[in-house]
Amino acid sequence: MIIQGRETSDKDIALVREMIKANPSWGRTRLSKELALLWNWRAINGQLKDIACRSFLLKLEKRGYLTLPRRKKSYRKTEKRPSPPYVPHKRIPIASDLDSLVPLEIEVLKDKDPMRLFKCLLSLYHYLGFGRIVGENMKYLIFDRDARPLACLLFGSAALKTLPRDQFIGWDQDTRKANLHLITNNMRFLILPWVKVPHLASHVLGRVARRISSDWINRYSHPIYMLETFVEKERFRGTCYRAANWIYVGESKGRSRNDRYSTLKVPIKDIYLYPLSKRFREALKP
Repeated sequence: MIIQGRETSDKDIALVREMIKANPSWGRTRLSKELALLWNWRAINGQLKDIACRSFLLKLEKRGYLTLPRRKKSYRKTEKRPSPPYVPHKRIPIASDLDSLVPLEIEVLKDKDPMRLFKCLLSLYHYLGFGRIVGENMKYLIFDRDARPLACLLFGSAALKTLPRDQFIGWDQDTRKANLHLITNNMRFLILPWVKVPHLASHVLGRVARRISSDWINRYSHPIYMLETFVEKERFRGTCYRAANWIYVGESKGRSRNDRYSTLKVPIKDIYLYPLSKRFREALKP
């Protein structure tokens, strides 16, 4: 089986069962870290992929192969996870032309305080909210020249597979599996609701596109060659992506990435791509 991108055998499952049995005091966090260490499951920059390993364990449990230790803190399925804490911020309308706001400051988030503001803004004002992010990701807060927040962008793991994108690149299954980490998905893009500035969204997309590969190298030790995003057709027209020269390649089939049996229906989305290099196909098909 392929689970969480890893080929998994009966022997692997037996090993995990034995680890659980031999270490009854371990919680899920300890178990995932120890297993990731044992398998040397690491990102390209050497960082331990314990969160991905935890997701792997959860999938094994869901399929009935093992029983994980009880969660120390659990949430019922009908219960929402706690929202990020509120961070005070001003909602004074910003309605002007773009020239009166530039140069914009683009902050790559690492510190605790800006991160708290980022999570708060997405939680309050983005229709999808802010969810837990697994794997490599990049978070940006955009400020105007007077240090007023304008926008938030979140980039994370690319979709595991989507036919229009894979055909556009020329990927087969093996090549996609080997190079998927060289693409990132624009999972959230929020212009704050009190900011009404023509052309701001496409300007921000352009600025971020010019720097994101360097930011990725600094944090994860490998470049990014393409951006992707999925725009919900019933809500948005994708105007800012088109204005920023993103390429429309098709639409999704209305199924979730977690839909194993083609029964889970989700909104159909337009798929946009933005190559970061003229030789992106060569880079994505070495």
